[in-house]
Amino acid sequence: MRKKTKITIVGSGYVGMSLSVLLAQNNDVTVLDIDIERIKKINNKESTIDDTEIEDFLLNKDLDLSATTDKESAYKNASFIVVATPTNYDENSNRFDTSSVDQVVKDATKANQDALIIIKSTIPVGHSELLQKKL
Repeated sequence: MRKKTKITIVGSGYVGMSLSVLLAQNNDVTVLDIDIERIKKINNKESTIDDTEIEDFLLNKDLDLSATTDKESAYKNASFIVVATPTNYDENSNRFDTSSVDQVVKDATKANQDALIIIKSTIPVGHSELLQKKL
């Protein structure tokens, strides 16, 4: 039996939930979110989004999936941290609000310097390079 890779998905919206269910089929996946109701749903094998296939997988597949609001435990020993937080576009400033992504990357690198961080959130061109330089 092969050892499962520990993956943390930050955010349980459409991107985070679909990635979590997909990756939890063969890996140890922890979802980190600030919304306690979403955490409860995931831990009760309920989807946070309206998606028939995800709902079916949660109920009928053997998934290694849990959810928490505890950053430290979510980031600890993770090989991969996937950022799937919202980056709403502000038409007035003509910019994406990357503050949630920036904070996750900052917290994750502080808690676990060995993890590979993958940003799935929509960010402007060059933003990941900026984060690499800053952090």
